Amino acid sequence: MNDLPNIDKALFNKPSLEEFQSYAMQNHSPKILLLYGSLRERSFSRLLAEEAERILKSMDCETRFFNPKGLPQVDDAPETHPKVVELRELVQWAEGMVWSSPERHGAMTGLMKSQIDWIPLSIGSIRPSQGKTLALLQVSGGSQSFNAVNQMRILGRWMRMITIPNQSSVPKAYLEFDDDNRMRPSANYDRVVDVMEELVKFTLLTRYVSSYLTDRYSERKEKGQNI
Repeated sequence: MNDLPNIDKALFNKPSLEEFQSYAMQNHSPKILLLYGSLRERSFSRLLAEEAERILKSMDCETRFFNPKGLPQVDDAPETHPKVVELRELVQWAEGMVWSSPERHGAMTGLMKSQIDWIPLSIGSIRPSQGKTLALLQVSGGSQSFNAVNQMRILGRWMRMITIPNQSSVPKAYLEFDDDNRMRPSANYDRVVDVMEELVKFTLLTRYVSSYLTDRYSERKEKGQNI
């Protein structure tokens, strides 16, 4: 430490396995919130999220959906708006999330972005999204693209979430769902299973040490200066 004069020694921590082992494992079912980015009556991003939910439930997860219909534009309504309150309460409840968006004009939809924009980085002393896991899905009307999932991955990092490595992009989504709105067997379906499996694994692995994983030297220093 003698060659690190800019560091406050009292606030500097050396990560160790012993620190991880001091946290108690949590045995309850993983809590996963699913968001989707289209209000169409037959929304393929919603159908994909519903298919993901079925897989998550088969893995003993507790799931909840947020219906974005009626959610106002950011700054066009107060934070006390019922849909805003509902969304924020669900985010605080969740241990992990699934974001499923169509790709429109080479990007995620405005509706998807509005939902994320209504989630603040902090509510009082609580950071509702920090340290929680995130899986990304997108649907396209044409050939396969990754613009929406790539954009959402940037947002996941900005929201301080643990965005899992795997992701799913479903091309020509109108061909992937049958008349009962169930996803047909395919390599695309298998990829969704892979992504949900990975999400559950990461959630189980990280949720009980989330506060430790997101504990930062700079924030400990800032907190000390504000006391």
